[in-house]
Amino acid sequence: MSRDVHLVGSIGLDTVAEVFSTVGPLLGGHLGRVPDGEPGGRRMWIGWQYPLLRASPFLEVDADAAGRTKNGFLPLTIAHDARPDGISFPELGYAREARASYLDFAAAREAGLLPRDIRFQVCLPTPFSVVLAACTRPVVPTVEAAYARAMMREVRLLCEAIPHRDLCIQWDICTEMTIFDGRVGWAPEIADFAAFLRERLARQATAIPADVELGYHLCYGDLDARHSIEPLDTAKLVAMANLIAGAAGRAIAYIHMPVPIARDDAAYFAPLADLRLGSETQLFLGLVHAADGVAGTVRRIEAAASIRPDFGIASECGISRVKTPDTVREILRIHAAAVGEPVAA
Repeated sequence: MSRDVHLVGSIGLDTVAEVFSTVGPLLGGHLGRVPDGEPGGRRMWIGWQYPLLRASPFLEVDADAAGRTKNGFLPLTIAHDARPDGISFPELGYAREARASYLDFAAAREAGLLPRDIRFQVCLPTPFSVVLAACTRPVVPTVEAAYARAMMREVRLLCEAIPHRDLCIQWDICTEMTIFDGRVGWAPEIADFAAFLRERLARQATAIPADVELGYHLCYGDLDARHSIEPLDTAKLVAMANLIAGAAGRAIAYIHMPVPIARDDAAYFAPLADLRLGSETQLFLGLVHAADGVAGTVRRIEAAASIRPDFGIASECGISRVKTPDTVREILRIHAAAVGEPVAA
């Protein structure tokens, strides 16, 4: 079976043009969409948003908070002279970065480096993930509401600047996914977390115009190139995917799920039998790992296919944390080899 490939987001090459000129010739025939690789400050996912929050006149470092947040930030709180109902944020940078990268995307496509029908993929974190990572717990609901308004503005600007036929927007569901799993000790107390998720998922999905592709990356974290916890199997991922499908109220192009390197057993994939996605939604399994190469990838493909034959392949998360461009290219070559593309030595 020929399989499609999904690139989760960050890629770890130095420039956007280099990303397109590398992945296009290698994987173009298997890609429905391509991200810009999130170079520069975006390489560490939401880390580049902390300076924006720290610079806000509405926030200040919480002098009473002990230590740092789990992401290493000095925790922020609402400034002593700020009204909670007056908090607002300027542009967050996602739309501005995407507009610049889209020019490189269009140039690469015109040069024949990318397929003509491929879409430009923009990956966005959920507001909850950003704010929970940066702020002290008591102020998270208030700051999240203000940040969410700013993020919805980013979505609107993206959709005004980039032709809808060329655009795919991916929501990265990370913090919510690990809390939903139920095994992390740092989870905030939220009485009905499923209802909490449904409200946000619905808002985030309906912000995307119907003719713009919408996808989801389900993530167990990638701090220091390792999950915060390893999924026991795909049961919680399936439950989250079904919740998303029920809440979105519109077509979903794809959902991506991680697969730990050690899981090449059918038991890990067995809950996929309960996945309830529309016929238009493609499943991508993040089972490509550098450490065991093509052989390990094929083992995981075979195990997954014994439960659900129809899926595409991806890495577990973005591949920006690896240290060298050579390693990035090797991971991309593993993707290509696993779907039967000839790969130069």
